[in-house]
Amino acid sequence: MKIIGLAGTNGSGKDTIAELLRDEYGWLFADATAMFVEELTKRGLPTDRLHKSELSAEWRREYGMAAIVDRAVKMFEAGDYKGLIVSSLRHPGEADRVHELGGAVIRVDADSRVRYDRITSNNRGRIEDNKTFEEFQADQAREMTPTGDGATLNIAAVKERADISLENNSSDIEAFRTYAKKALADYIV
Repeated sequence: MKIIGLAGTNGSGKDTIAELLRDEYGWLFADATAMFVEELTKRGLPTDRLHKSELSAEWRREYGMAAIVDRAVKMFEAGDYKGLIVSSLRHPGEADRVHELGGAVIRVDADSRVRYDRITSNNRGRIEDNKTFEEFQADQAREMTPTGDGATLNIAAVKERADISLENNSSDIEAFRTYAKKALADYIV
């Protein structure tokens, strides 16, 4: 199984890479955000970043530190795909599992103002995108390092485990897709 774990900051371009691999290469895009939204909706809870963070920690406590990746692998095994891309890794246990499975962790980042402008202007339909720049930065700071037990978010530790880091400060999506294709060529063939 070919597997890539995508990590990075909010609005950095992770979905662009995942959609590229899904649409052009036949990979399964296992979207953690979609998993969380589905479960929170079933429970009648808000689907904001805080509730998603709390749910992800709950799953790690109950199913292990790589719960998101493990769920994605089950989805992959149930279908007919060329590879698996899991987005977004936000805990070091998830990155470690990707490596255990022989995969790579790809980190995507961009300037915080660029990312904020993206999420507030592209109408992704996510409740957490409706905030001030200061709130956006506070969310990012909270998610970078653990604020509770070992199951809480720790994006900084995932960043340390990345095999490749990509910068995406351009507003040209096609240029970024071309750049990503070249950077990931060894992983997707």
